Amino acid sequence: MVRLARWVPVFFFSVVLAAALVVPAAAQFSNPQSQTTVVHNARALRPPAGARVAIVEFEDLECPDCARANPVIKEAAAKYHIPWVRHDFPLPFHTWSFQGAVDARWFDTKSKRLGDEFRDAVFAAQATIQSQDDLNTFAHKFAADHKLAFPFVVDPQGRLAQLVKADSDLGQSVGIQHTPTIWVVTNRTSGVPFVEVIDRSKLFELIEQAQAATGAK
Repeated sequence: MVRLARWVPVFFFSVVLAAALVVPAAAQFSNPQSQTTVVHNARALRPPAGARVAIVEFEDLECPDCARANPVIKEAAAKYHIPWVRHDFPLPFHTWSFQGAVDARWFDTKSKRLGDEFRDAVFAAQATIQSQDDLNTFAHKFAADHKLAFPFVVDPQGRLAQLVKADSDLGQSVGIQHTPTIWVVTNRTSGVPFVEVIDRSKLFELIEQAQAATGAK
């Protein structure tokens, strides 16, 4: 887990984290204290229109823990046939993560599926990408492998960068403190409609609980 470089009172954080870890998984959809992230704006924590349950993630392509989480989330989304909403949250102390998010947005313009394939590929190859030059080489090869010409200037008008920044601003408004931050979210309008995934080994269980709670199972 990679955290933002901001001060958090150690005692308060320890108490919240300890409380979250001892809450049984079955209770997490009715107990707001199970969340380690203090949510200030829940606007992003809803499934896409027409879906009852989804996974929402704020990720950083350079974050090692995001790379570890990625195949687990991908498997869960495929197994339960639920949307996986991925938001960019590049951390300022990572040297190439922002550009990586911009590159992913370029592939999104070809197809959202291709953009997500690029993100997955970056996570799988993350250990070999040490700089923006390495990232550029990787993006060119990925594009060539998909019969595309990767442009010399990816975002000449800055529009893709603005989309990345908008995601980052959204994450800050939510209250994101670390990457990855992952929620199972529902379309419920009462109780607690979302739960943060603290223990990723519980992800499948939380999705099943959410599906049962919304009649999606």
